[in-house]
Amino acid sequence: MKKVISLICVTALAGALFTGCGGGGDTGFDTTADISVITREDGSGTRGAFIELFGIEEKDSSGNKKDMTTKEADVAMKTDIMLTSVANNPYAIGYVSMGSLSDSVKAVKIDGVEPKTENVVNGTYKIARPFNIATKGEPEGLAKDFIDFILSEDGQEVVGESYIKISGPLSPYAGSKPSGKITVSGSSSVTPIMEKLKEAYIQVNPNAEIEVQQTDSTSGMTAAANGTCDIGMASRDLKDSEKETLKDTVIAIDGIAVIANKQNTIDGLTSEQVKSIFTGKTLSWDEVIK
Repeated sequence: MKKVISLICVTALAGALFTGCGGGGDTGFDTTADISVITREDGSGTRGAFIELFGIEEKDSSGNKKDMTTKEADVAMKTDIMLTSVANNPYAIGYVSMGSLSDSVKAVKIDGVEPKTENVVNGTYKIARPFNIATKGEPEGLAKDFIDFILSEDGQEVVGESYIKISGPLSPYAGSKPSGKITVSGSSSVTPIMEKLKEAYIQVNPNAEIEVQQTDSTSGMTAAANGTCDIGMASRDLKDSEKETLKDTVIAIDGIAVIANKQNTIDGLTSEQVKSIFTGKTLSWDEVIK
């Protein structure tokens, strides 16, 4: 049965797993064990991009897109919960933004290619998507100046520390540095780089106050459209319905990494194997570990 994983659940799960793994000193990985599939919540841009890129989203007889993720999958509400959940469960599999990867989990090769920035850039690693921001109409004042900074040589230098910069010629930031306060809201995958961009911008414009709120991509687009935030964040392309009211701008490119527990002996999976696991057709690890 599907369950939603919160931080409290993760803490409890960690204690139970470590207690269970301690008996008899046996730390071997049991390949006959069931795969524990962990996905992101509805509204997550990372989930939206993941199911599209791996073909887990299919069209029904009416031509409508349908998410075919197994109903047995547990749901991690945020990126950090996904990482902790997989790190604490030897038989779990999940996915996160490449920019959010930590050494607490194992990033799995896909079709023989490692999930690395250089492989996204050279086109050999195909599981990648844009990081978008969106405003209701043309941005003005502080929102415009902050976006100008993000898209400048200075802002993209910050992006390039963990993600892939946007293409094209870049100019140094030469904004007007207005005072005021803005709110940026949306994707938990975009939030880490947005926090870094905020810190860098405040260094050049201490008159600004920027609040970054972490929700999810769909909530961020909704907030930007209804005016409850100034800039929305999405870790996916905007939907056609969102583009009717929002102006979107790509600020970075990011890969999505499939992750497993570090005890897992798996080294790589094919795209088809990932699809089979997340749609519930492949159920145990010995079906993909030979």
